[in-house]
Amino acid sequence: MASDFNALKYLDKLTVLFYALLVVFGCMNIYSASITPDQASIFDVSCHSGMQIVWVVFSIIVAIVILFFDDNFFNQFAPILYGAMILILIATIFLSRDINGSRSWLSFGSFSIQPAEFAKFVTALALARYVGRQGFWIHTLSDYAKAVAIIILPMLIIVFQKETGTALVFASFVLLLYREGMTGLVPLLGFLAVFVFVVTVRLADDFLFGIAGTPAGIGYSLITVFFIQIVFLLHFRRDAFNALILSGVFLFVVVVSVLINLFLVQFNIVYVLLAINFASAIYLLVLSFFRWQRTYWLIALFVVLSTGYVFSSGYIFESILQPHQQKRIKVNLGMVDDPKGIGYNTRQAAIAIGSGRLFGKGYLNGTQTRLKYVPEQHTDFIFCTVGEEWGFVGCFFLITVYTLLMWRIIVMAERAESHFVRAYAYGVLGIFAFHFFVNIGMVIGIVPVIGIPLPFISYGGSSFLGFTCMLAVLLKLDTKREERLKGKLDTFLN
Repeated sequence: MASDFNALKYLDKLTVLFYALLVVFGCMNIYSASITPDQASIFDVSCHSGMQIVWVVFSIIVAIVILFFDDNFFNQFAPILYGAMILILIATIFLSRDINGSRSWLSFGSFSIQPAEFAKFVTALALARYVGRQGFWIHTLSDYAKAVAIIILPMLIIVFQKETGTALVFASFVLLLYREGMTGLVPLLGFLAVFVFVVTVRLADDFLFGIAGTPAGIGYSLITVFFIQIVFLLHFRRDAFNALILSGVFLFVVVVSVLINLFLVQFNIVYVLLAINFASAIYLLVLSFFRWQRTYWLIALFVVLSTGYVFSSGYIFESILQPHQQKRIKVNLGMVDDPKGIGYNTRQAAIAIGSGRLFGKGYLNGTQTRLKYVPEQHTDFIFCTVGEEWGFVGCFFLITVYTLLMWRIIVMAERAESHFVRAYAYGVLGIFAFHFFVNIGMVIGIVPVIGIPLPFISYGGSSFLGFTCMLAVLLKLDTKREERLKGKLDTFLN
């Protein structure tokens, strides 16, 4: 550990300020959301607000200790920390008690901790260590595979713990890889995968072009895959001739198939769309062979894999997702209305936030909050309390502070002197941004409820400590740059 206090001296003051504002605001809202008639004060450790303050104090102590570590420690020991965390995650599956269907908590008497919350932080370090090494080149298949493996391994283990929401957070590391040179095609394909899944599920019971027996979801998804390959042909190969040929054949065959269905005999047009997609893939493979252009067979591979994904989306939804997860998605997509069941939380959250209007009902005066209409309001749905008691102004304040915190993280990332620090900063940014957008999104009903906390605002010791450690390490790594700059300035002046 360092023997001086330079780490404290060169801290990014604005980041610390935004952190402090969120912590104080969070404790106040946890107190309001969980207060009971016999609670003595906000500091009563027998209640949620008091316990959160205990975690805050403990987390700040841990953060201060982190600031005195040598800045090379996190880079050098990242692989060891990652390996240890993987073992702990695996052990948790077998050692934890079943809590609401989840096996993700390690209990030590009355004290419990969730290792998955720390896995995000450790994975960010390990991934930053890997992409920050000399010779790393994100455009090679080997480096892609290894980087993805670092992300996927803890993600899969957490899925086995039945913590799907927490596992999804690991997808946020795409932001880190994108900043380090990953092509924008990967995030685009991720968006398309979500789009195809939603369309396939949402329109599963509708008919394409009104033709009975032709599922609209699969049909529109196959059409999307076909036209994406046309876009790829135009963008990557500038091959307008073959793009025009394929588009013409596609339109001709589809129009003829629709006319036959309308006037002669009805059949499932999905088979026609499937045949067209595979025929176009074969055509592109032939082009690749004769022109010796790898891009053609890569587009063909995209068509084949995407077509397979379209047909597997229904299986994923019906057989892999849990019944309650299926219902949450259906509620969000407007497929079912369940105001007293799965949709209850979201409905009550909307009522609470809407009733706050511009300035809110006043601190500790929220009727939805005080009467406990929204379950788990002190944890995942804490934003309801903000909306009801502080109104639009309070929500705007919270969103502004979060935005400014993420802006400071970007500033620290872009002024970093090493790839490791920059990559780690973007890993932290991705995690914070994912939690921020998804938590608020699920509270206001635009994202399925997946159960992840709002950093520094929601109640939870493990998550609060994990987020604090994450930020503390970044602040520590940033102080070394400031310290070196100050040393260079002193040398120049002297």
